[in-house]
Amino acid sequence: MAKMQVDKDLIRDLADLLNETDLTEIEVEDGERKIKLSRNGAAVQYAPPVAAAPVAAPAAAAEPAAEAPLDAENHPGTVFSPMVGTVYTSSDPTADVFIKVGDTVSAGQTILIVEAMKVMNQIHAAKGGTVKAILVENEQPIEYGEALVIIE
Repeated sequence: MAKMQVDKDLIRDLADLLNETDLTEIEVEDGERKIKLSRNGAAVQYAPPVAAAPVAAPAAAAEPAAEAPLDAENHPGTVFSPMVGTVYTSSDPTADVFIKVGDTVSAGQTILIVEAMKVMNQIHAAKGGTVKAILVENEQPIEYGEALVIIE
């Protein structure tokens, strides 16, 4: 049986982030490894990736009022955050945003960036289609599993 390699520095960094932000839980996925730290008596957990449990979407202020509201939690085109961090809608403050409502995107296209522990992580469209809703704002703190964008 192969011995699991544990990145103790990463766990310490996540624990420090947990303390600094007063969060009760942090969950991070990296390839086949998932690390979850919690203040609720649970220590550190490692598990293979599983489908993210969606978190309630923020108010749908970015959606047009004339259309029926989209159910981000159950929509098949919803892109969920794979980590806790800060979302950015462009590559730098002076650049154009990656996407706007109504834009056509292709699978694999960068649609957002999530900064986690000073690392910029590109979020890609899982499928091609039309951007129906952007559920987050630039520089907004986000949670693991939070709905970010809906693509149809």
